[in-house]
Amino acid sequence: MKVLVTGFDPFGGEKINPAFEAVKLLPDTIAGAQIIKLEIPTVFTRSADVVEKAIKEHQPDIVIDVGQAGGRSCMTVEKVAINLAEARIPDNDGEQPLDEPLRADGETAYFATVPVKAMVENMREHGIPAHISYTAGTYVCNAVMYNVLYLLDKKYPGVRGGFIHVPFESGQVVDKANGTPFMSLEMIAKGIEYSIEAAVKNEADVKENMGETH
Repeated sequence: MKVLVTGFDPFGGEKINPAFEAVKLLPDTIAGAQIIKLEIPTVFTRSADVVEKAIKEHQPDIVIDVGQAGGRSCMTVEKVAINLAEARIPDNDGEQPLDEPLRADGETAYFATVPVKAMVENMREHGIPAHISYTAGTYVCNAVMYNVLYLLDKKYPGVRGGFIHVPFESGQVVDKANGTPFMSLEMIAKGIEYSIEAAVKNEADVKENMGETH
C-alpha cells in the first residue's frame, strides 16, 4: 500500500508551514504502507495539478493533504470540502478569488473518503488532542481537499482521500498574542502518523458520535 502525504509551503507572511515541516518528520513506512511526501504550493490553481501529477506518478491507495489552520488548538481531521473559493488574502501566486466555484462540473461538496473518526480516535488514544472539523474554510486548504476528492471521484476510483488541519507550531507564536494556540512540531508529526495508521488499518469508519452542537 502507498500513501501520498502532502503539505503546503509557507504563506501569509509565515517563515515556515508546520504542515510540510511535520510531513518531513514522518517515517517512510507506517502500518506497512509506503509514505510518499510532497510539498505543494499554497496556490488555488497550481496545487491540484501538483497533487494530480504525483497521483499519476506514484499511484497511491490513499491521499492525505495537510494544511495549517493557525488559531486552532488541536489536530482537526476535515469531514467535508465545499465547491467554493473565496480568499481573504492573496495566495502565493497573487490569486484572490471571490465567491467562485472550484469546479463548474463538481458537486456542491465532497466528503472525505478516509475514516475521519478512526483517525481522530487513534490520535486521542495516543494522547494527542484531536477533533473532527466540518469546515475546511474557503482558502487553498479547502481548494486542494475539494479538488483532490473531485479528481478521485472522476478519474481515480478506489483511491481514498482526506485532509488534516494542524495548529501553529511553537516557534510561530513567539511574536503572536498571548494565548495563541500551538503544538510542538513533533506532536503534530505524531498526530499525522497516527492518523495515517488509522486510515491504513480502517477502510470503514468507526461507529462513534463525534458531531457538534453548534
